[in-house]
Amino acid sequence: MLGVNQASLHFADRPIFDEISFILKKNDRVGLVGKNGAGKSTLLKAMAGLQKLDTGKISFPQGYTIGYLPQDMDFLPGKTVWQEAESSFQQSNKLQEQIDEINHQLASREDYESDSYLSLLDDLSDLNEKLNLMDVDSIEGKIEQVLMGLGFEREDFDRQSEEFSGGWRMRIELAKILLQDSNLLLLDEPTNHLDIESIQWLEGFLKEYAGEIVLISHDRAFLDNLTKRTVEISMGQIYDYNAPYTKYLNLRKERREQQLAAYENQQKQIKQTEAFIERFRAKATKAVQVQSRIKQLDRMERIEVEEEDTTAMRFSFPPAPHSGKVNLTVENAAKSYGDLEVFSRVDLLIERGEKVSFVGKNGEGKSTLSRLIVGEEKPTNGKIELGYQVQLGYYAQNQAETLNPKKTVFETIDEAARGEVRKKVRTLLGSFLFQGDEVDKPVSVLSGGERARLALCKLLLEPVNLLVLDEPTNHLDIRSKDILKDALLRYDGSMIIISHDRDFLKGLTDKLYEFSHGKVKEHLGGVEAFLRRKQAEDMRAWESEKVNRKSEIGNQKTEVEVQKSNTKSQNEIRELKKELKRESRKLEKLEGQISLLEKAIAEINQKLKDPDQLSQEENQKLIADWQAKDSELQKAMKEWEAQGETVDALENEIGN
Repeated sequence: MLGVNQASLHFADRPIFDEISFILKKNDRVGLVGKNGAGKSTLLKAMAGLQKLDTGKISFPQGYTIGYLPQDMDFLPGKTVWQEAESSFQQSNKLQEQIDEINHQLASREDYESDSYLSLLDDLSDLNEKLNLMDVDSIEGKIEQVLMGLGFEREDFDRQSEEFSGGWRMRIELAKILLQDSNLLLLDEPTNHLDIESIQWLEGFLKEYAGEIVLISHDRAFLDNLTKRTVEISMGQIYDYNAPYTKYLNLRKERREQQLAAYENQQKQIKQTEAFIERFRAKATKAVQVQSRIKQLDRMERIEVEEEDTTAMRFSFPPAPHSGKVNLTVENAAKSYGDLEVFSRVDLLIERGEKVSFVGKNGEGKSTLSRLIVGEEKPTNGKIELGYQVQLGYYAQNQAETLNPKKTVFETIDEAARGEVRKKVRTLLGSFLFQGDEVDKPVSVLSGGERARLALCKLLLEPVNLLVLDEPTNHLDIRSKDILKDALLRYDGSMIIISHDRDFLKGLTDKLYEFSHGKVKEHLGGVEAFLRRKQAEDMRAWESEKVNRKSEIGNQKTEVEVQKSNTKSQNEIRELKKELKRESRKLEKLEGQISLLEKAIAEINQKLKDPDQLSQEENQKLIADWQAKDSELQKAMKEWEAQGETVDALENEIGN
């Protein structure tokens, strides 16, 4: 359990939060919500112990552990994906190192009956017992489960982490946090770099997590499926609702309506009372009643209506210029980088006004195809052609990061604007919540959400009739996403959108292209119809369906699939190494057991050397104990010999 008590924090003269308090109960699942800049990430940092408070405190029991995933972090090179994940088990790794060191010492000594040797055996027994309690035999299985759930393939495990993009390295960090088995997980936008399948897996994992969770997410479906409580930060205060996000919105609306009704009734009562006082103040016969009403007003607890933050983006895309009926044609397109083929034989046609989405795992080529469409890259084979008078608008996945950090907000838009639009730059920026002095801020100090809004603002400077949007909702709060979605629904041009946000895609597109294993398949209908067909309320069903369809694919394997099948022998070696590690631990455990039995037998032998010092009954008991220990020792020795043969066989198999 964690408690936040009267916590306050100010940046300059602005309160981020002011004397807020709440308690996390056992197994709480809390969604932390609020506008970009409301203080959500700052509060999470404070709970993680990384941000000092001005006043107040955050308390939790001794031994309570916290795992924290920030939105952005620095990465250190030099480890493989597997080694990074394995580093989460620092305590068990340390114990194993101590055990290895003791075994090394025991192997080099022959003073079997010395006190120091026996002390080492005791230490070895204690360490093995602690290691067994940690269930170390399941560690490798846990690592594999989490890494594969987050989208990694087995052949990725031995790759250096620096070979991966920033999004994939964030997945590695998320894996490490999940594997630490902390009492409390603090997750700041954990779905930002995940595809739909990985989000579905993460949902399932967190539902079964044996601890408390506080998360910030702009994925409404993720919040609804996972949380049972919503804490809103607004204008420096918090409002706590015992409900998931969508229900919280309704409760919040009802609460405000009740507040307003009670406030209006009280104001009416106050006016009537004040009118009575004013009317009869001068009349002696009404003096008692007047004084009573005055006291009544003084005692009245005034109802206050919580201040509501109603600021939000306001914009619409300009009307799409006229174009031909066909906006985009892709025929037999393929893209390769060296020997790696991303996709092949892609065909698609987009007509005027059509809205489509690209979905699939990260790394399957969605962003690659979008770059080919806008002309940033060239296809390896095939043809990609824009239709008659098609004018493109492109929002790249890292669009917000491509803004010049040295320029101000105003300069960013003013320099990109042309013609009459330049006269309306401040008005346009105001629609995206950049008002007053905020337009003079350098881009370098903007938050992720503010940069995303600025990048969207830049997209509106010229009318276009084909929008290509790659993850436009990253870093946008839920209200901003809803406004963007509404603007896209009203947009009369064609649109290609890449997104992992199920709620955002819902009702937005009427055709979907699935990217999987180097192929692109068309599905009519939106994301809901697609998920139903794939039985993918839980996308794990989709994954198993893919396995069942392998026989239908036959010989139509892509080069990517062929490369994966060629790594089978390497995977077998990895599995053999895992098995060798498990069997070696069993061998070490038997060796420790044998040492303890030999020690116990030696102690009994020592006592039996002088039988005159013992009673008949004590002698018989010692002999019985000796026989039992000796029987156990003989059994352990046989098991040790068999286990040694197993380990030798595995070592030979790996060597061959």
